[in-house]
Amino acid sequence: MALGNHSAITEFILLGLSADPHVQALLFVLFLVIYLLTLMGNLSHLSFLDLCYSSVTVPKLLENLLSQKKTISVGGCLAQVFFVFVPGGTEVCLLSVMAYDRCVAICHPLHCRQIMTNRLCNSLVRGSWSLSILDAFIYILEAMSLDFCEDQYIPHYSCELPSLFPLSCSEVSTSFTVLLCSSVVHGLGTCLLIVFSYVLIASTILTISSSSGRGKAFSTCSSHLTAILLFYGSGFLRYLIPTSGSPLELIVSVQYGVVTPLVNPLIYSLKNNEVKAALRRTFRKYLQDR
Repeated sequence: MALGNHSAITEFILLGLSADPHVQALLFVLFLVIYLLTLMGNLSHLSFLDLCYSSVTVPKLLENLLSQKKTISVGGCLAQVFFVFVPGGTEVCLLSVMAYDRCVAICHPLHCRQIMTNRLCNSLVRGSWSLSILDAFIYILEAMSLDFCEDQYIPHYSCELPSLFPLSCSEVSTSFTVLLCSSVVHGLGTCLLIVFSYVLIASTILTISSSSGRGKAFSTCSSHLTAILLFYGSGFLRYLIPTSGSPLELIVSVQYGVVTPLVNPLIYSLKNNEVKAALRRTFRKYLQDR
């Protein structure tokens, strides 16, 4: 970093979600329970990404909720930026891969096995990881070129690249342009692939004559669509809202960084008939006890 006449800082102060000790204690219990449920509920590859994504920020959030010194080193902050982008970017890619998989299953059911081979699936997964790691390296190299001085306070509970730009006393226009272009190519590109897949799915479903067949086809996509809306909706809102530490910004960040990794496995579990039957039995028993 070219520091010039500025005095370099070695750590940032995360302002977190609240300065009230009582609220911090309640938030600690809440987020600890959510994180433990996330650990227990994530098994599949996509869920493993949710687990990684949550593990980058939530442990530090829990530590700061109980600590008087809510600091993070500059190196630790940049590492957090990198490891947020890797699973987040991979999940975006995998959601588009899953959309293609459902498109093939519904539009070409007789040739699904021949098209979506294990070799192709493994290649798509490896490609998703590779693209995301490459993107994350681009982001972190741009972040490492920034000159941080004077202001140490991050109005957030974690380090994210948009939160670091206002703290830099060097020129950030190039870094911001790189971030914007990469986000458009990565985020918007995968989003367009998902939209295109679901346009083909919808046109195929509308040609199905029986209502039960249409319902079954729509049901196949419901959990995936819900996961897409949660992840993309909150993610786009987070990066479109100017960094200010506003309550809305923090709520959106908590939603996609803490809540979504917990909710995703629940969404996919509700597609399992055994899980649904167990939930019905639980609710029935609860109502009978009352």
